[in-house]
Amino acid sequence: MTRFNERTLPEVRSTPPGQKPVRATATLALTSAATAVALMTYTAPMVTLPDIAAALHTPLSAQAWLLNGTPLGLAALLLVAGSLADDYGRRRIFVAGTLALGLTTILGAFTSTTWLFTLARITQGAASAALLASSLGLLVHAFPTPAGRLRATGVWGAFVSGGIAVGPLVVGAIPDWRVAYVVLGAAALVVGALSVRALSESRAPRDGRPDLAGAVTFGLALVSLVAALTLGRDGWLRAPVGLLLLATVALLALFVAVERRTATPMIDLGLLRRPGFLASSSGGLFTGLAVIGLFSFLPALLQNTLGMSAMDTAWLFLLWSGLSFAVALQARRLSGRVAPRHQLALGFLLHAAGVLAMLGALDAGSWTRLLPGLVVAGVGSGLLNAALPLLAVESVPAQRAAMGSGAQQTFRYIGSCAGVALTIAVATSSGAGLARGADVAMGVSAGLAVVAGVLVGVLREKVA
Repeated sequence: MTRFNERTLPEVRSTPPGQKPVRATATLALTSAATAVALMTYTAPMVTLPDIAAALHTPLSAQAWLLNGTPLGLAALLLVAGSLADDYGRRRIFVAGTLALGLTTILGAFTSTTWLFTLARITQGAASAALLASSLGLLVHAFPTPAGRLRATGVWGAFVSGGIAVGPLVVGAIPDWRVAYVVLGAAALVVGALSVRALSESRAPRDGRPDLAGAVTFGLALVSLVAALTLGRDGWLRAPVGLLLLATVALLALFVAVERRTATPMIDLGLLRRPGFLASSSGGLFTGLAVIGLFSFLPALLQNTLGMSAMDTAWLFLLWSGLSFAVALQARRLSGRVAPRHQLALGFLLHAAGVLAMLGALDAGSWTRLLPGLVVAGVGSGLLNAALPLLAVESVPAQRAAMGSGAQQTFRYIGSCAGVALTIAVATSSGAGLARGADVAMGVSAGLAVVAGVLVGVLREKVA
């Protein structure tokens, strides 16, 4: 398999004929805006899940698909999108992804069945994969110095948290979830149109064709895993669940075999020998499992157990997501003194502490008991969102920045798919009711976060 090397594949920084010179501020503004819109569409169903499920007649056992469509598309295509961005042009992939996100989000507003909505969400995820994977590649090209890259990735990471914070508020403020989808789709189209003229192209091409076989096997493995976790709600020892898990393992093995044989793999498996890459990937995976998995379904749990409205839950969750945004924006000041992987470890431990502080709140019928835990967990989430993008681009050669970004975010959304399905299965399968089931789900999330904090904290010593 062909391996990349910084010395043999230099980053292309020259401006192609007919293109404008690099505009660093515009690049940062547009990639951050597109990222925020992508995260807003991602979080849209969180506070409107009961309304969407009622409109589409979705049973409780299938509601994981309403939440998992977008992360499924993201996880399946982020790696191939990163490789395509490096090979064929980051601006080209970014603009195509942003415009496609706008169109697919608007189409999602007009769906009438659970599976059509899920399909629309999967295509939104695929479009988001294109713009997210190419965003960091564009930023690395526009900000070549370490100081500039630190500032740019810090702002970009903050807009990840900002999109998560603003999305539920925007959707909750609009009475009809279908209208909210049209508004978000229009916003993505505007950012895409502005990007056509404002961004300059950059690429680091390799010989060979896109790794479509790897994308197909990887995507099928994810579908199989999510289906197994979703069906697990009705019994983890049933034959269909076991068969789907076996299929997942077999497809992942096939994916590894494909990656070892292709000349232009979605991901160079040699990266797994890099401690920084392992920390970035495992950090992304456990962020999805522990953080996104819980907070994707917790708003619906609040509405169903405490009778809160969509707007009420959106304002409550702004405490968590708003703090995450503010901390991520300021966390770059720590980077000179605290290593990114140590920021990750601290972020996971703070999430675990915050979630444990929320135990019993739903069973007691008190939303005020959630407040301290949301504050602590919000600070932890901000540290995670600031450290992950910086570690992703630092853990690979500069000419493979989009691949590094795509890999980290792929693991993040693999974790999200599994985490959402696991949270719903755990919370809804308890015979004691949703409130008690929510406590179990919180305990699982905290346990996963502690494991992640320890793993990321000692990873370098284990692999050195």
